[in-house]
Amino acid sequence: MALDPYRRLLKIPGVPTLLLVGLLARMPATATGMALTLHVAEVLHLGYAKAGLVTMASTIGMAIGSPLSGRLVDRHGLRPVLAVTTAAQAAFWSCAWALPFPALAAAAALAGLLALPVFSVTRQCLAAMVPVAQRRTGFTLDSMLVELSYMTGPALAVAGLTALGSHVTMTIIGAGMTLAGIGLLTLNPPTRSPAEREHEAQSGKVARREWLTPAFGGLMATVAAATFVLTATELSLVATMTDAGDTEWVGVAVGIWCVYSLIGGFVYGGLSRGFSPFALIAGMGLLTVPVGLVAGDWRWLVLALLPAGLLCAPALSSTVDVVSGRVPAAARGEAMGLHGTALLIGGAASAPIAGAVIDGVGSSWAFTVAGLAGVAIVLAALPLWRRRRPTLGDTVPMSPEAALVTPAASGSTTAPDAPAVSDAPVVPPALDGLAVPDSLGVPDGLAIPDGLAAPEGPAAPAVPAVPAVPAVPAVPEAPSVPAAPAP
Repeated sequence: MALDPYRRLLKIPGVPTLLLVGLLARMPATATGMALTLHVAEVLHLGYAKAGLVTMASTIGMAIGSPLSGRLVDRHGLRPVLAVTTAAQAAFWSCAWALPFPALAAAAALAGLLALPVFSVTRQCLAAMVPVAQRRTGFTLDSMLVELSYMTGPALAVAGLTALGSHVTMTIIGAGMTLAGIGLLTLNPPTRSPAEREHEAQSGKVARREWLTPAFGGLMATVAAATFVLTATELSLVATMTDAGDTEWVGVAVGIWCVYSLIGGFVYGGLSRGFSPFALIAGMGLLTVPVGLVAGDWRWLVLALLPAGLLCAPALSSTVDVVSGRVPAAARGEAMGLHGTALLIGGAASAPIAGAVIDGVGSSWAFTVAGLAGVAIVLAALPLWRRRRPTLGDTVPMSPEAALVTPAASGSTTAPDAPAVSDAPVVPPALDGLAVPDSLGVPDGLAIPDGLAAPEGPAAPAVPAVPAVPAVPAVPEAPSVPAAPAP
């Protein structure tokens, strides 16, 4: 595994800045759930059940708003959507700490609906800025940065509420969300490449039915399976360690698990070829099943998470890569929004199921249920994906920069999704290398009868003369043709 793919990626103009802004903008976004939960449960003293209602309202709002904001970005551009969502986040977080519970739940749902689309926008713009041959590396690096955001955001929220109180912490989160929106507004990265815009202008509006197919639905179900496995695994890990009396080591264990994902993502992004998201997510589920067999010392439990942990970032980044390649650029924002919705649905469905298993039969069984459920979802979605037909996303031309990137230059050895089209005529293999002497003149208008077929074999009989056409000069029996110089 070489570092060259990452070096080439970071040399693309605008990409390092986009990734850095995306990382900083996601940190306050990942802190919101933990801040709301602790504020309602600990500061308002309403318990974790009502705290769960607030976070559920926010999650439902985000699940609905994510594809809507993506569709608006596709239609009206990035800046209008960012202006509205940034103002909405600033308004909510400036007063959320002072709202009573019913108003807080309603406001959280509205704030979720108007959430800052930093996750989907970063991926959408990355797809527009990065050549097709380098997108897998770009999305993998982006997934690694998302992992870092989730490692720091919730931890900072806990530290802030503990040391500063909910008033100051929620105000800081609001300021961070506002700065994130202003940063993206100032950067204003492109959502389509010049070649994609030209293609869109020539082909016209893209109908949703062209890409929103059962195959796309199967892919989204697989995306949900990934977060189902990850969320259930995290809950099972926390419950297992709590039952064993190792609560003080929970943060360390979760951090090590995230490091596994970072290592796996780093290696995957540098490989010469990628893998199917169906295979990666099913493999992650299968490797999660036996984790529950490890009992006792929490260090052995964390070690057992290593194989599945290595597949976390590769599995998620591979789904984004497939979405970017299968969906037309004109609908990429909405598709990325649906991808975010699938992630939310998988995590939201996993929490109560894993909780019921933990309460009913024990935390060790929750690992098994999580893994088997993920594999079952992938197997159910796979037939839909195999019946897919070519979409408009497969025929969108690459940007000029992408067209210059060859597999050898990009470190990829896989064939592209569509064959390359050349303006040069195709020379049959049998005639390859045939040279005709310059002195051989062929009169204009020479016609060959349609029914005349050259017999197989090295030597072909002479073509009979066509009436009213001057005779073709005889070809020397064995003309000496000088070898063409090497290119």
